[in-house]
Amino acid sequence: MLTALDRQHTVAPAGYSRWLIPPAALSVHLCIGQVYATSVYKNSFIAHFDASQTAIGVIFSIAIVMLGLSAAVGGTWVEANGPRKAMFVSACFWAAGFLVSALGIATGQLWLVYFGYGFLGGIGLGIGYISPVSTLIKWFPDRPGLATGLAIMGFGGGALIASPASRQLLSLYDSDYDPNVATSVASGHALVLLFLTLGIGYFLIMMFGVANIRVPAEGWKPAGWNPASVREKPLVTTANVSAANAIRTKAFWLLWIVLFCNVTAGIGILEQASPMIQDFFRSDGVSTVSVAAAGGFVGVLSLFNMAGRFAWSSTSDLIGRKPIYMVYLGVGMVLYLLLALVGDVATALFVLLAGVILSFYGGGFATVPAYLRDLFGTYQVGAIHGRLLTAWSAAGVAGPLIVNGFLDQQGKPGTLTSSAYQPALLTMVGVLAVGFIANLLIRPVPSTYHEPASTPAAKEAAA
Repeated sequence: MLTALDRQHTVAPAGYSRWLIPPAALSVHLCIGQVYATSVYKNSFIAHFDASQTAIGVIFSIAIVMLGLSAAVGGTWVEANGPRKAMFVSACFWAAGFLVSALGIATGQLWLVYFGYGFLGGIGLGIGYISPVSTLIKWFPDRPGLATGLAIMGFGGGALIASPASRQLLSLYDSDYDPNVATSVASGHALVLLFLTLGIGYFLIMMFGVANIRVPAEGWKPAGWNPASVREKPLVTTANVSAANAIRTKAFWLLWIVLFCNVTAGIGILEQASPMIQDFFRSDGVSTVSVAAAGGFVGVLSLFNMAGRFAWSSTSDLIGRKPIYMVYLGVGMVLYLLLALVGDVATALFVLLAGVILSFYGGGFATVPAYLRDLFGTYQVGAIHGRLLTAWSAAGVAGPLIVNGFLDQQGKPGTLTSSAYQPALLTMVGVLAVGFIANLLIRPVPSTYHEPASTPAAKEAAA
């Protein structure tokens, strides 16, 4: 049965619609996007394990670090074994993470949650995130930004489904839990049932992607598309570069810096979103923004994050990857400056500024696979993408550290005002400036790093 997962058994038959591939990829990304919804049960975890916020927050941190590491280490394996086997492995690790965590909750062993959701689940995150990327790019050589945006949009929007679903499940499993009250916590029994439900449910949904993913037959190309048109675009290669050679190029490390800076700036707001909007509109120690409204703001940011992944990455097909990153980073600097100086003038202005910043954050994730394809070709783009995602792991630590480090110096949570955020926000302007300069310095990869003409990759490009 497992041989059905091999690459040779996933080649699409003649007439197979390439538009069936994005839904298959989306089914995986919607599931693993649940990682952005961990705050739903954070307070319940704190109460159940009698632990600090930091101790519970480590679960998310381990998962994001393992995402980057597993994507980097497993990228070449994913390329060699194909998307179906990679998606299956991702589903197994992701589901196992929930099941092991359920055991940890039931026995009161927090380390099992670290190992389950953090370590095992993090591996599932990394493998699942990169598994469909190179396949989508090969199916959509004419619109790589659109294709990757469709799938990666699911990762940003996964929390929109997971958050309300988790709240309702907890209220179903624990009649004393009220999802509309911020201070309400669910029982350990309800948390166990939630994780069992999510683990089994996500595994079944991801199997839809496993069953429907296909790779194009050798020599396939979209009807009416002329590969020679690629040569007309600047900074787009028709050659191919291996993953081993890619990490030896300046272009790779400059793009690493670009992604690191863009993610650091965005995740700083995302991690602090709910208390941030309450603090910005605090007068005489009382915030004019309710807990419920702050929760709604987090949902709005998720919508901007998700929409940006599709809209901006699709726009990059028209104007190019380098120009779109100039928008993300250059306009982002202006928006962060405005947020720091006039963000507390009106709630609508604050929401708009933060929303556009988060759309750039999401767009950066969705555009980077197409940027890699432009620079390094399609040969091992998934493996290269996996190595680049170590920038995400680093930014996932740096962004919250920068924001929280400044806020810790300004006062206690619940007493801060907009002025307390200015040092952190102005620092993010500088971070984006570094990324902007790095993007300007990106140049085409020298031919010395291209695969020789005798390799299958070069023959495929020539075809």
